[in-house]
Amino acid sequence: MKPMKISEAVVRRLPVYLQVLNDLSARDVQTVSSQELGNRLDLNPAQIRKDLAYFGDFGRKGIGYDVTYLIEKIRQILKLDQPLNVALVGAGNLGRALCNYNTYLKDNMKITAVFDVHPSMIGSSINGLTVLPMEKLKETIVERHIRIGIITVPAIEAQNVADKFVEAGVDGILNFAPTILRVQDAVRIHYANFTTELMSLAYYLDEEGEENENEADLD
Repeated sequence: MKPMKISEAVVRRLPVYLQVLNDLSARDVQTVSSQELGNRLDLNPAQIRKDLAYFGDFGRKGIGYDVTYLIEKIRQILKLDQPLNVALVGAGNLGRALCNYNTYLKDNMKITAVFDVHPSMIGSSINGLTVLPMEKLKETIVERHIRIGIITVPAIEAQNVADKFVEAGVDGILNFAPTILRVQDAVRIHYANFTTELMSLAYYLDEEGEENENEADLD
């Protein structure tokens, strides 16, 4: 039987569920219903139940979900129950901020190597990580079994970095550069584009302003 394809929207909601569950666990909450999760996330409880049902039967009718058990299962689904090493290229302000965020991560996913092309950056330390030259990218990725690459370089340099990541054998890339990358289908790319997010946010702010203006005209 061909395995069922899970939509990207479902996969993207799983880390959000995990974040809320971790918060509940920290407050010693033992069980939670889909209704409670829905209230916290402003989501339809039926959607949450449907999302989780793709991966198994985790809840009990009339009781809800065991928080600790569901955290464990979602971590397994997201492969966070095993070490997952990440490499970052671009030791500028954004790259440094992401490396420093390592301190707050509780999961097995960690940035374990950072690279840059600028001589002034190479050899410096960021949160215990020594910035390495790009010449060492491939050997480091192989030696440390790195599977994900993060790009925090200017847009004009991003495709070259992506090509080097693919050549080195990563399975996925998170791109912060404001440009579309072209890689082979076997490598998954996700984009974190501040510019597009701000632009889309501005649309809704304008829409709210227009509504307020229209209401004022009616007064």
